[in-house]
Amino acid sequence: MRQIEAFKAVIEYGTVSRAAEMMNISQPAMSKLIAHLEEDTALRLFDRVKGRLVLTRRGMRLYEEIDRIFAGVRQVENAVEAIRRDEQSRLLIGVMPALSGSFIRQATMRFRAQQPGVFCSVQSRSSQWIADGLVTRKLDVGFTVTPIDNPYIATERLMAHPVVCILPLEHPLAEKSVITPEDLDGTAFVSFDPESFTSRRIGQVFEAHGVVPDVAMVVSVSPSLCEFVAAGVGVSLVHPSAVAGMRGQLAIRRFEPAIQLDYQLCHIRDGRNTRLVTAFLDGAREAAAEISRTILAPE
Repeated sequence: MRQIEAFKAVIEYGTVSRAAEMMNISQPAMSKLIAHLEEDTALRLFDRVKGRLVLTRRGMRLYEEIDRIFAGVRQVENAVEAIRRDEQSRLLIGVMPALSGSFIRQATMRFRAQQPGVFCSVQSRSSQWIADGLVTRKLDVGFTVTPIDNPYIATERLMAHPVVCILPLEHPLAEKSVITPEDLDGTAFVSFDPESFTSRRIGQVFEAHGVVPDVAMVVSVSPSLCEFVAAGVGVSLVHPSAVAGMRGQLAIRRFEPAIQLDYQLCHIRDGRNTRLVTAFLDGAREAAAEISRTILAPE
């Protein structure tokens, strides 16, 4: 095992000296571990080139197998930590940036009101990161933009609504009750990251209508995007939940054709933290229903 750890360290830290430092052993001891591993496996794992170790093809194949095994060990460690969390009354929540503002605050505060002694950790990350966190049990609950295709993860739709157009209060288009793609052609526009799911959906509609907005700024999270729109940088299209708490600071108008967006509420099936997860899910559903009632009401 020590030889394998040394082999893995040399590859990941790049040099024998750096790997030895990270393993807290001498450089000669590290070199000896590598030599013994090659001897015991009867495989040439490295070529020696100008005093440096260069990984061979066989060495790479062995590293890939070792990395897979270590990943399995880390998953066991995550499962152990999940069991500890259940005993310590902790709930770890992953939320995509679009829901990292008012919604997650309302959902978490509702939960804390019912479970005042529970420690909560809320991390705003990408949907893919959240999916990985749930599968490896680093998270208890997650909010994503797409369902997670995994038999151990339960998902349900949350806040299924079409996007709305948000504008600065004094923007000329605020005089209209319905905004169309043609209205936004050449208009200063605040966009989400072009690689995001929401941005791609909106881009498809613009392309279908031959519309090219003037992208003045790209922002990765909804709260910041709404703030920049309110400040007059441009207009944007967002899920209605993004503007919760900002009525009066923005003009909110219906957008046609409708671009339907919904989020996914995800959690581990039959997890050991079931009691806390169930309580949190109830709070999240209540917060979602409240936002739907208030933010979609006529101004």
